[in-house]
Amino acid sequence: MSTSRLSSSLEPVPLNPALSRRRFLAAGATAVAGLVLHPVVLGAQALSVTALAFDGGDLVVARGSEVQRLAVNGKWNPLPAPGATPVLALATHVGRPGLVVAGLASGAVAVSVGGGRNWEDRSSGLPGGRVAALTVAATKPETFYASVLGDGLWRSEDEGRTWSLAMDRPWLNEQEQDVVALASVELATGMGGIWIYAGTNVGLTRVPDCFCRWQDVQPGDAMDALASGGAPKSAAPLPKGEIVQALVSAPAKPETLYAALPSGLWKSEDAGVVWSRLIAGRSSAIAVHPTNPAHVVAEIDGVLQRTADGGTRWSTLPPNGVLQ
Repeated sequence: MSTSRLSSSLEPVPLNPALSRRRFLAAGATAVAGLVLHPVVLGAQALSVTALAFDGGDLVVARGSEVQRLAVNGKWNPLPAPGATPVLALATHVGRPGLVVAGLASGAVAVSVGGGRNWEDRSSGLPGGRVAALTVAATKPETFYASVLGDGLWRSEDEGRTWSLAMDRPWLNEQEQDVVALASVELATGMGGIWIYAGTNVGLTRVPDCFCRWQDVQPGDAMDALASGGAPKSAAPLPKGEIVQALVSAPAKPETLYAALPSGLWKSEDAGVVWSRLIAGRSSAIAVHPTNPAHVVAEIDGVLQRTADGGTRWSTLPPNGVLQ
């Protein structure tokens, strides 16, 4: 692992001087774009959960710079830290067991192919701002997307070894907004069967994998939206103006999305057009099981909670409680 990017400093790595426009745009932004850390109790420890992801049946939990793995037998296992700075995002892929990608406050991306038991720096070409959100392409596990605060959406097609800019930040509420949550969603309505959904400080947007334009979430396919230039209003969108702090698509049922907001955990069963609130309370991290779209773990008001029925009933995840 490179020590030049996964540094011990908690300060963000300066942006590349060549990206002066983005550096200027980022100058007035807050360092973490509204990301909130909440204390979560796991056993006798008070933790601050910053990211969640399922790797197979195991749950990977990041709190600050520390990472743990909860096996299906209920055993918690500490994992090596991917870096000395906080982990702001985790991403995995149903087709690549053991692949865990971590976005760090230092501006680095770290990759493990051993389920988090080892890490390698994969940050070449990134501009250096905090990596607030990550996703692995739904049908191409070698393709990663990363949101860099103060910059835009970056893409790697070689498992993070090299990166290039895919898209500028979305323009919402009369200004560019940082993307703080990402999900790659396999849907026939996308240009190539894929949408990249993005949670921002003021709501939800998405872009087809042609990266032609950020769009509001609406019924129909990407070409319809591009041709119309507008979006029909949903009868039940996410609450207007709230930060979308985490966002996941169920791999076994991609049109099922879960979103973590300050107002609670929300669910959509039609790819984000219509939403309903599952549980009230501030939420900032979610993970959905790779083969069971009704099995969800989320941080709610500082406590890890689990549902096995898509959100009707919830229970606190005990330190020795099995996941299945």
